[in-house]
Amino acid sequence: MLIRTFGSAVYGVSAVTITIEVNANPGNGIGYFLVGLPDSAVKESQQRIESAIKYNGFQLPRQKVVTNMAPADIRKEGSAYDLPLAVGFLAATEQIDSSRLEKIIIMGELALDGSLNPIKGALPIAIQARKEGFTGLIVPAQNAREAGIVNNLNVYGAETLAQVIDFLNGKEEVLQPVTVDTRTEFEQNQIQLKDDFEDVRGQENIKRALEIAAAGGHNVILIGPPGAGKTMLAKRLPGILPPLSLQEALETTKIHSVAGKLPKEASLIYTRPFRSPHHTISDVALVGGGTHPQPGEISLAHHGVLFLDELPEFKRTVLEVMRQPLEERKVTVSRAKFSIEYPASFMLVASMNPCPCGYFNHPEKECTCPPGTVQKYMGKISGPLMDRIDIHIEVTPVNYDLLTSNRKAENSSTIRNRVQQARAIQNQRYQAFDDIHCNAQMSSTQAREFCALNPIGAQLLKTAMQRLQLSARAYDRILKVARTISDLAGSEQILPEHLAEAIQYRSLDRAAWGGN
Repeated sequence: MLIRTFGSAVYGVSAVTITIEVNANPGNGIGYFLVGLPDSAVKESQQRIESAIKYNGFQLPRQKVVTNMAPADIRKEGSAYDLPLAVGFLAATEQIDSSRLEKIIIMGELALDGSLNPIKGALPIAIQARKEGFTGLIVPAQNAREAGIVNNLNVYGAETLAQVIDFLNGKEEVLQPVTVDTRTEFEQNQIQLKDDFEDVRGQENIKRALEIAAAGGHNVILIGPPGAGKTMLAKRLPGILPPLSLQEALETTKIHSVAGKLPKEASLIYTRPFRSPHHTISDVALVGGGTHPQPGEISLAHHGVLFLDELPEFKRTVLEVMRQPLEERKVTVSRAKFSIEYPASFMLVASMNPCPCGYFNHPEKECTCPPGTVQKYMGKISGPLMDRIDIHIEVTPVNYDLLTSNRKAENSSTIRNRVQQARAIQNQRYQAFDDIHCNAQMSSTQAREFCALNPIGAQLLKTAMQRLQLSARAYDRILKVARTISDLAGSEQILPEHLAEAIQYRSLDRAAWGGN
């Protein structure tokens, strides 16, 4: 008997429906044959399926069973095909009813006793199932809420193989569709982060720079001695970013779903990601890829913040692979037989010491580094990468009086309100463009259109370009930052004072530090 069940394969942040054809042919030999380009984990499913079927009281008839996973030219990876393969085998050997299989996607990993373990990518699988007209999706109970945010699709969360079998045999009360009120949950869970700017004493110029970065979506680097507060300030940046929109939350959740990073029984990611990888990270772990391609840290930080602490300690090859994603806001992983694209629209926040000992230009402590060491240390960050960082800011130590002051600093909520007002101006400005939502995302052509300068501003920028020996990319970055400063000020025009403040945030360019 020939039976078809349906599963799904995840590629990038999208899914492809897999048709699983099971042909049980009695009287034509004995054996179990699995074809359709399965990997080792899929091939090993035979032992898991055999154990789960026997444990739940079903039989393994002595006959020839051929299973094909189509399309046969797409490699099938992982253990999530255990459940559809088991259901197909039982239906083909006429041990369960097969009448409901045509309109249901089934995915899940089987334990030896038939219980179901969670899978990766339940959300993109659910989106693709609805797109292709399937009426139902059966997944492990731990993935049910994640997939349940997709409307017009009945999502069933099963805990065991036995529940799935009973449901397919007509006992509909065994599994009930999961109901998730996405908009209500999203609005109720817009929680604030515990780190607040009101806890930071002093550092008003740094807070100002981070406010500008948040308002325009700009990349920023903080440089200063140990203990000056670089990490503390960076960790508070997500608290002043605008809340995620529902569409942004869905996009971010898809990436974390594919990577298997969603919390247990979660439905959506409600707050902007903050990723802080260790400096020993590899280039593949940062940008994504691998033997079985997975999203990297830059994609997990999509619509959020990627914080690289002690930037020069990262391997140079790791930093250089970020160049293209920083410009294009996506990363393409290419292999001989396929190519996968992951979104990577993130804010890069980096921090570093000014020299190996950390006290170059310190107001009180003396730098102990040998001559030439500072330039060599700064040289670990390539000019092209530094060019892609919009705001360079020096962090100085806080003096004792400010540190012990009882004066309350401005809180994150107040700063975030100003940031949201600036973002609202930008949303209005770029409403004709689908791919631009903040100033940092403008192309060079759009920067010249929306960042027009008056004669005084043009002369000021020309002088800065000549004295700091800035590149054309740095020119564009200055214009974008100046546009953000004017938005925060509520000004339609970029005034000379806005431009002057933007120029001062290029203080770490090569010429300013005596580098090449």
